[in-house]
Amino acid sequence: MLKTVAVVLADEFAPFEFGVVCEVFGVDRTDDGVPPFEFRVCAEHPGVPLRTSVGVPLVPDHGLDALAGADLVAIPAMNIRDEYPPAILDALRRAHAAGATLLTVCSGVFMLGETGLLDGRLCTTHWRHASMFAKRFPDAKLDPDVLFVDEGDIITSAGTAAGIDACLHLVRRELGSGPAAAIARRMVVPPQREGGQRQYVELPIPECTGDSLEPVLAWMLDNLATEHTVAELARRAQLSERTFARRFVAETGTTPLRWLTMQRVLHSQRLLEETTFSVEEIAQQCGFGSAALLRHHFKGVVGVGPKDYRRTFAAALSGRVAASSE
Repeated sequence: MLKTVAVVLADEFAPFEFGVVCEVFGVDRTDDGVPPFEFRVCAEHPGVPLRTSVGVPLVPDHGLDALAGADLVAIPAMNIRDEYPPAILDALRRAHAAGATLLTVCSGVFMLGETGLLDGRLCTTHWRHASMFAKRFPDAKLDPDVLFVDEGDIITSAGTAAGIDACLHLVRRELGSGPAAAIARRMVVPPQREGGQRQYVELPIPECTGDSLEPVLAWMLDNLATEHTVAELARRAQLSERTFARRFVAETGTTPLRWLTMQRVLHSQRLLEETTFSVEEIAQQCGFGSAALLRHHFKGVVGVGPKDYRRTFAAALSGRVAASSE
């Protein structure tokens, strides 16, 4: 049963991510049928102000000894550093050995990684930190595409909103869907989101590093709805098919088909965000031919289907359409 929650803070922690944990576990919601939690804010030196990532200080009221007996120990995001306080790392190891569940939000996973407790374990972090984390902790099994990972006694989450997802998931896991839904309603957030964090990653645009194929690439971009073959593109470039394919990979880092597919997905993202075209219409304009083929390639690249992506990212468009109709 989840009864006692301890949050571990260090200098330059992120107040918003700390607030996420406070909002889920630190607010009395017994009027909504949510069991009360004993909530402890802990640091190496209680009573001493800690710097936040935005400069506003906070004074924790518990020391690291307050991790003893906690059912959950949460680590919010903080500025990533080369070294973390050894006393905090030892306290996390002891809490885990005593049976506490450990939960990280965003970059808080770096401090947990330093304990060694993630070695051989699935975990995640914000997509912008994924490459750095993988290099620093090669023994951890990083999945950069998901919102959170539940390994039972260790839960790791991606960016800020994914921390809400992870916390609500833990409430649902330990206390049931009723309390999780009640907290979500008070926070005005969905009890459970669809998809992973890949949909939020800014896709790199495949660029040409040389100039010999730039006219062909520009023509392909202007004619995404057209069917293209290597033979036809090679003729346009005045090269043999073999030479064209080899030069294309050398200059773009990928094959003509993969480059074209990525460009079509990027264009479909813009249309989903900025227009009210149907998925079928977008598929035709982007050269996929059918909504089914668009969905297949879009989900493979972005991680969610076109309709789910539009629901997430087209809110601004909906507001503009509503305003223009008034």
